[in-house]
Amino acid sequence: MNEPLVPLLRAAVLDGTGCAHGFTTRDGGVSTGPLASLNLARRPGEDDAHLAENWRRALDALGGYAVEQLVLLSQVHGADVAVVDAPSGWGATLGDYDAAVTTVPGLVLTTRSADCVPVLFAGPGVVGVAHAGWRGAAAGVIPATVAALRARTAGPLAAAIGPAISGAAYEVGPEVVAGLAASGVDPGVFVVDRRGDRSYVDVGAAVEAQLRACGVTAVERIAGCTRGDPALFSHREDPACGRQAGLIALLVG
Repeated sequence: MNEPLVPLLRAAVLDGTGCAHGFTTRDGGVSTGPLASLNLARRPGEDDAHLAENWRRALDALGGYAVEQLVLLSQVHGADVAVVDAPSGWGATLGDYDAAVTTVPGLVLTTRSADCVPVLFAGPGVVGVAHAGWRGAAAGVIPATVAALRARTAGPLAAAIGPAISGAAYEVGPEVVAGLAASGVDPGVFVVDRRGDRSYVDVGAAVEAQLRACGVTAVERIAGCTRGDPALFSHREDPACGRQAGLIALLVG
């Protein structure tokens, strides 16, 4: 019996940029319970054998990469960017980073999420990833990643924004609005509704505005809401859930 195919969501804006890329869903893996089925992060109740198999399947769907080519980050909701020249493997991370860039073909950069905004980047001879929760977006992880990419290529950059929680499903306090506004984004861009001191915020819209403010004009946002789609993990929906991932690798040759 053949194993189920791992579906990958792809962005047309990254086609022809010399990379392999995709965003996973929660489908096609072997994990069980609230982690079912393609969990890609160490979570309470996860089995290492399941996690390794899930990564193997995701990387096979990406283009036949090996788990030894993976680059994982701890993701601490900050703005530090790792410049990567070697993999971490599936069972370790490079450290406390929320973004990474590389000019080394064959390394698979990853960003894992379950409501936060995942971003994949590509330019001539370089790829990158960023994990942008509201704290990371407010701290400047997007402009920091763009700066790291531009330090390594003179060509144009393209960015794909993956599935995240939508403004209609993300109710927050005033500190979130203030934090994103302090990063330079007009609240009119990302606040979709206000109810007293509570707001409904579209962090993906703030991230897109930051990308464009940095001069990245080739931007594509994959539609959908993690909280509203049963094919995606959502921490707001179930704090015990797993994590999906954005994956990108510079092609060899």
